[in-house]
Amino acid sequence: MLKYEKLSSEITEKIENDRANNTLPKLAFDESKVLRRDNERDKATIIRTPFIRDIDKIIHCPFYNRYADKTQVLSFYKNDDITRRALHVQLVSRIARTIGKALNLNLDLIEAIALGHDIGHTPFGHAGEEFLDDLYFEHTKRHFSHNIHSVRVLDKIFPYNISLQTLNGIAAHDGEMELCEYHPKPLENFKDFDEQIEACYIDKTNVRKLLVPATLEGCVMRISDIIAYLGKDRQDADRAKIISNRDFDDGTIGIYNAQIINNLIVNIVENSYGKPYIKMDEEHFEALKKAKADNYALIYKQEAVGEAYKTVKPMMTELYEKLLEDLISKNKTSPIFTHHIDYVNEAHYKREIPYEETEPNQIVVDYIASMTDDYFVDIYNYIFPNSTKKIEYKGYFE
Repeated sequence: MLKYEKLSSEITEKIENDRANNTLPKLAFDESKVLRRDNERDKATIIRTPFIRDIDKIIHCPFYNRYADKTQVLSFYKNDDITRRALHVQLVSRIARTIGKALNLNLDLIEAIALGHDIGHTPFGHAGEEFLDDLYFEHTKRHFSHNIHSVRVLDKIFPYNISLQTLNGIAAHDGEMELCEYHPKPLENFKDFDEQIEACYIDKTNVRKLLVPATLEGCVMRISDIIAYLGKDRQDADRAKIISNRDFDDGTIGIYNAQIINNLIVNIVENSYGKPYIKMDEEHFEALKKAKADNYALIYKQEAVGEAYKTVKPMMTELYEKLLEDLISKNKTSPIFTHHIDYVNEAHYKREIPYEETEPNQIVVDYIASMTDDYFVDIYNYIFPNSTKKIEYKGYFE
């Protein structure tokens, strides 16, 4: 029998009474304290409050559309029922706003962080991220991480003057590190933030050592990222006939997507309402860790998921080297100029230096990270028409 938990009568009554009596917890981020690189620009109005401005900038970013054809977990499937990254960010936003609403947090800040958190992600999911990190480090001794690159997209490639609170939430969203409690760590200025970001380029372990959400909204977004993919990835694996949902252990939080979302949301609200941190009880935390470990063993590490990446890695290596060569030799007919540099420059934003004067490896990384799966395949075939390396897709009727 499927188990769907409910809030205790005590917490339910507390929330209802607080709403009725206007005594809700005041733990939301105070919008009067928002910080931007240029605080004279993008001033809030009655209609466009600070984080609504951030949301508008993010969804109108030229790279936002590309979520629609980037792998979440499963690549090489011609199947519109399998989740792409566009749906993932919407699911994260919805889950985080559900929690945030119950806790009386700033829903616009939550939405801004959620919609922007993966905008710097590579094609082909985390495998693509690993390959690009290897290439970038080999050439520069600097690292690539998709959350750090998401900040770069919204702060450097397109200098949108996004708030520090949104950028911090995006940088610190690491959905691979689950915690029983999430305590925000205040961040007072861009100087400290920029030092953290630079440290992550130098040493990838600093992504987890240094980056902590500065707001409760960022903490909610961080756990919501995990909740959003745990059950959804199982649903996708079932549809791809990799494994059935029924093959997972039925623990405290359940095995199906709807159960997992409901039961974790309920437990978080139950244990976090009115508190200056986000918390699950120990039983649910252990069940979440077990569910995540099961996903790795039964989905992410399966040959059916990883086999095709053996082709992507050498293709990405060839593409990286060719684009870097074209850039350094100033081959203006190359797609890195016609499809990337010119495209970025169409957004006429004032930058610290002209975009084309950026360090060449960084431009190549920017370009490859921005690609969708299909675009990557097409540009590879365009540049290397005689290559024997091909990606085989599973069709609808296979």
